[in-house]
Amino acid sequence: MKKIISLLAIYASLAVMAATVLTNNTQANAQTPAPAAAAQGQCTDEKKGAWYADFTKFRIPDPAKAYDAARKYLAACPQEEGPIPAYLKKWSAQYEKDDRRQKFQPLLYNDKKYTEALTIGKEILAEDPNNLRTLIDMGWGSYLAAVALKNESLNSDAVMYSKKAIQLIEANKAPESWQPFKSKEETLAYLYNVVGRQAVKTNPTEALNALIKSMQMETDLKKDPWNYYFIGVSYETGPYASLSAAYKAKYPGKDETTESKLALENINQVIDRMVDAYARAVALAGTDAKYQAQKKDWLDAASTWYKYRHNQSDTGLNEMIASVLSKPLPPLPTPITTLPATTPAATTPTSGNPGAAGANTSSGAAVLPAGTKPVGSAVPAVTPPTTKTTTTAAATTTVSTKTTTKPKPRNNHRRH
Repeated sequence: MKKIISLLAIYASLAVMAATVLTNNTQANAQTPAPAAAAQGQCTDEKKGAWYADFTKFRIPDPAKAYDAARKYLAACPQEEGPIPAYLKKWSAQYEKDDRRQKFQPLLYNDKKYTEALTIGKEILAEDPNNLRTLIDMGWGSYLAAVALKNESLNSDAVMYSKKAIQLIEANKAPESWQPFKSKEETLAYLYNVVGRQAVKTNPTEALNALIKSMQMETDLKKDPWNYYFIGVSYETGPYASLSAAYKAKYPGKDETTESKLALENINQVIDRMVDAYARAVALAGTDAKYQAQKKDWLDAASTWYKYRHNQSDTGLNEMIASVLSKPLPPLPTPITTLPATTPAATTPTSGNPGAAGANTSSGAAVLPAGTKPVGSAVPAVTPPTTKTTTTAAATTTVSTKTTTKPKPRNNHRRH
C-alpha cells in the first residue's frame, strides 16, 4: 500500500498560510503621538495653563492632540496633586486603553505587524480577560503569526485563546462585531479548526472533536480536502490505534467469542469513518492540480481500509466516493454494546493469509491492519475567510468622560 502524508508535516505546512492571509482594505488608524518630553523647570503656571487650554480645546474634536497636551502637563509636573492632574491622569489612562483597542485589529489584519499587535492584545486581555473580541483575534491572529513568522511556539497561544473564545461564544456571549469573520458560525468553525489542526499530532481525540465540529458548520472550510484527511488520520492514530492495540493484546490465537466480535464491531465502525473521511478528501480534491499528489495517497488510504471492510474487494468504492459529499459527515461513533442481529460479511475476511488486511487467524480472530505509515510532505494550512476587516464602532470610540466631571480651571496652577 502507498504511504500517506506524515503527521509531522502538519506544523511545517503552516508556511503556505502566509500567502493567503485575510484580505483587508482598512487603513490603520493614526498612531498615538508620543508625549513630548517636558524639560525640567517647565512646571509653571503659564505652561500648565497653555497645556490645559490645549487639552480642553482638543478633548472632543482631536483626542490625540488632547492626549499629547495632557501628557506634557503630567510629565512636567509629576508630583502635582489636585483635581486637574487627577482628571488628566484618569482621562489619559482611558485614552490609552481605548487607543489600544482601536489599533489592535488594523495592526493585526491590515498591517500584519504580528509581534506588536499580539503584545497589544495581551495588554487588552490583562485589563479585561474576558474580552471576547480580543480573544477571537488573539486565537486567529496567533495562528496567522505562527505561519508568517514561522514561530511554532505561537500555536499554543492560538489554541489557548481559541478555546477560551469558543467557551464564551457557546455560553451565548457575542462581540460587537464578528469581523474578520462573517458570522458566529464562521467564527466558531475557524476557531475549532485551529484547535483541531494543532491537536492532530499530539491529541487525536481532541482533534476529532474539534475538526468534526468545524466541518459541521456551513463555511468554506467544508470545501478543503485537507480537513477530511486530518479527520481520517486522527481516527487512525487515535480511536483505531487504541482499539486495535487492545484487540490484538487480548484476542489473538483465540476462537471468536461474543466479546471479541463486539470489540471488532467497535473497531469496524471507526474504520468506516476513516474510509468516509479519506473518500471525502478524494472527492473534494477532484481534478484540482494542487491536490493531485496527495489525492493518490488519500485514495490509497481509502482503498486499503475499504477493502478490509469488503473482503479485499474495492467494488463500490468509486461509487461511494462519487456520492459521499451528498451525505452528512458522520458524528463521532457511539460505543457498540450489543452485537447486531446479523454480523456483516465484510467483517469476516475470506483470505487465509494471516498477514493480509482483514484476514483471520486459524482460530477465527481477525487480524487487523497495522495502519498506514506516514512519510514527510508539505501540507498547506487552513485557507482564511475572504471577508474584509473594518474598524468597528467600538474601536473608533474616543475616550468617554461621562463618568468623570471635567474640573474647571482654577485661577492659578500652583503646585501643592
